[in-house]
Amino acid sequence: MTTMPLTGKALRLARLSRAGDGRYLFVPLDHSVSDGPIVSAAGFPELVTDIAAGGADAVVVHKGRARLIPPAVLTGTGLVVHLSASTNAGPDADAKVLVGDVEECVRLGADAVSVHVNIGSDTEAGQLSDLGAVAAACDRWGMPLIAMVYPRGPRVDDPTRPELVAHAVSVAADLGVDIVKTVLAAPPERMAEVVESSPLPIVVAGGGGTEASLEAFAASALSAGCAGLAVGRRVFTSPSPRRVVQQLAAIVHGPASPSETSRSATSSSSAASPSSASSSSPPSSSSSPELAGAL
Repeated sequence: MTTMPLTGKALRLARLSRAGDGRYLFVPLDHSVSDGPIVSAAGFPELVTDIAAGGADAVVVHKGRARLIPPAVLTGTGLVVHLSASTNAGPDADAKVLVGDVEECVRLGADAVSVHVNIGSDTEAGQLSDLGAVAAACDRWGMPLIAMVYPRGPRVDDPTRPELVAHAVSVAADLGVDIVKTVLAAPPERMAEVVESSPLPIVVAGGGGTEASLEAFAASALSAGCAGLAVGRRVFTSPSPRRVVQQLAAIVHGPASPSETSRSATSSSSAASPSSASSSSPPSSSSSPELAGAL
């Protein structure tokens, strides 16, 4: 039997699914550029430790924050460096610009990079150009590319309309992306049509809505054929981020064996400072909120 030689991109893509099942649970923490601090400076390493110990496949951060993560925390958790930025204080929050490049992400040890594109925004042309340029650089460096592509802008009446979501996913596929992150179509059952149209794995953004439980949201996405979830805000605003990630990981990958859970928690906790390791231990079930009710 002939086997294909491994490439840098193939190796990095494999690390993005820690269970090896082609499914993904990403936890974006890039909100601090657009919205401001999401956690105290001292609490950031602890938050990432909790996310890793909970079973996330990767965290998504900007390049400066990547340098603040204790390296041992990422032993079993991928590092995705986000290259796009805008702030809510600017004249157009939908106008994303590149603030990093693929070469510096290679130096940081990233497993992937991500780029944000808003289809329908006033600066769509520039964002598409940036995505194409980053895709070319990713091919040169063997770096997986995740594109966060959303229907978003003054000409978008309903960003969850299945036709628009499918268009966003199609743009990612045509411009050389490896994994696409987008919104869940409405009604959720029509997300299956979007998945059927896409040659790429689709990861659905969790958002911050409260209309449905996170558990129901996750089940809808996966039953439609999506490859995984990207949940940030509803993790880092939770009083028990590790527990939330554990529950999401069980939905995405199936329940972990006790030995796997023990190895993950031991590895991640040992990488934090003594005080962080102590405060990061999983809360008891009596004090931990249920996934459906706490987010």
